[in-house]
Amino acid sequence: MVSVLFNWFYIAVTAFLTGFALRASVHRISGYRMTDVSSIVGTGLVAVTVYAQFFSLFYRVGAAANLVLTAACLVTAVAGRRQIAELLRETWSGKRMLWKIVLVLSAAVWCFCTSRGYMHYDSDLYHAQSIRWIEEYRAVKGLGNIHVRFAYNSSFFALSALYSMKFLTGRSLHAVNGFMAFLLWTQVLSVFDVHGRSKKTVVTDLARLGAFYYLTVIYSDIVAPASDYAIMCVVFFIIIKWLELLERGEEAAAPYALLCVAGVYAVTLKLTAGLILILLARPVSMLVMRRRWKETVFYLGLGIVTVVPWLARTVILSGYLLYPFPALDLFDVDWKIPAAEAALDAAEIRTWGRGINNAALVDLPVSAWFGEWFQEMLPAVGKALVAADAVCLPIFVILLVRQFHRADRTPAGRLRTGQLLVLATVLASYGFWQFSAPLLRYGYAYILLVVMITSGILCDYLIKSFDKRQKKDMIRKTVVFGMVVLWGFSAVKLVSLARYMYGESGKKAYVWQQDYGRYALERYEAGGVTFYYPADGDRTGYDHFPSIPRQVPVLFRGDSVGDGFYPKSEN
Repeated sequence: MVSVLFNWFYIAVTAFLTGFALRASVHRISGYRMTDVSSIVGTGLVAVTVYAQFFSLFYRVGAAANLVLTAACLVTAVAGRRQIAELLRETWSGKRMLWKIVLVLSAAVWCFCTSRGYMHYDSDLYHAQSIRWIEEYRAVKGLGNIHVRFAYNSSFFALSALYSMKFLTGRSLHAVNGFMAFLLWTQVLSVFDVHGRSKKTVVTDLARLGAFYYLTVIYSDIVAPASDYAIMCVVFFIIIKWLELLERGEEAAAPYALLCVAGVYAVTLKLTAGLILILLARPVSMLVMRRRWKETVFYLGLGIVTVVPWLARTVILSGYLLYPFPALDLFDVDWKIPAAEAALDAAEIRTWGRGINNAALVDLPVSAWFGEWFQEMLPAVGKALVAADAVCLPIFVILLVRQFHRADRTPAGRLRTGQLLVLATVLASYGFWQFSAPLLRYGYAYILLVVMITSGILCDYLIKSFDKRQKKDMIRKTVVFGMVVLWGFSAVKLVSLARYMYGESGKKAYVWQQDYGRYALERYEAGGVTFYYPADGDRTGYDHFPSIPRQVPVLFRGDSVGDGFYPKSEN
């Protein structure tokens, strides 16, 4: 726990100071100034991830990368010390004592959960080794040729390598998921504040409840550096922040545009998040209608800078701009993964998510796999949520037709239109998940947000239908009922958490974080390099490097590992 706590402190400070520097740039361009600390930290995390990816193109991500980052943060801290002190003082003093106590206790609990738990199967299969490649070498050409999953280029691995502190501690920490989960938890806490939250709509609070439920699902797993948890936390964070902006009637384009840049970041975490960029419709229309061309170019530039190093890394690792999508074949490079192998990989991802263990059946119609997938691949809660989401689609269509038929241009009407855009975005994201690779952990945020946002909009319509006196009474009853349900649900989850923490308390992870798994490995020589592979199964963990799931021919592009690898079909 101690190692996690210090690691989080470093992550929080560097992310905040990086975000604070960007805050100044945004203010100069648009006149908009971020005052929410969590938004500044989130902005900083995006920027630091981009930095880590750029750095990895030229050098290994370790001591040098952290030295440069720390130096830049020190400059920001010195130059903006008065503003930073004032912002932090106002933020902290503006909170009630109960909130402060809950926040500190929450940090301790999330720190405990991040220090130990279930190490995701894929983390010992390829996450750990992917991170170590970034720690040890600059981006290696054709790395996916020795193991195709090394070509799964999530920007999360570069961020994890930056904050792993291997050069300092002698072991690779993997606490970023826990930090992201805690950052999302700070947004969830608002749902318990009856007096502090807005009364305009219940939509945002229900979105927070969806995030709350998701966090209760993953607290035992976030010790693993799996990008699935990071992307779901980021999606929840973006949607909650967007709904908050709508709720308070924010008319500036800047915060929406920045959240869209965060949406681009989400795509670099996991390509399946791409449809979150439907949200672009709002800031683009605002900027174009107001002829804010300078701002438009600025945010477009931020989006490009966010995605370029990720695309570059994907090309270097696989030979393709997007992997595994061999149809998008733009580069004639000698390290390119064979198209047939990439296509097979893509098919396996989709069929695995559908509960089919045969990649040849990737083109089965939905009717042929949906029933068995629903019965076998989903837990009871998952079945209920998917069934509810199916009902939400026709409700959305009705709400959309009603909204545009009335052409309500009042503040309340604009709020509802904005909420429907968010609902359309999560519905589209859910649809993409459902018909591509519908493994539950790939789409938990979409599944929960569809039903929560739809329910919130319907509740608002119901409350609005009453007269003023009835409305006041209805709101009071809704708040009371909601808080009873919330606290009841929280009590159940708290008992479950207590049992989990008691069961995990015996693990020796109070100083150092629980490490990756260790496995019996075999070795073989290729080009003077020792490669490791498991004696049984396909997981290798972190310690033995380089490791791959099985013994395969290795064809070097040069004299060293850092020069990259040819595909196995090359000579």
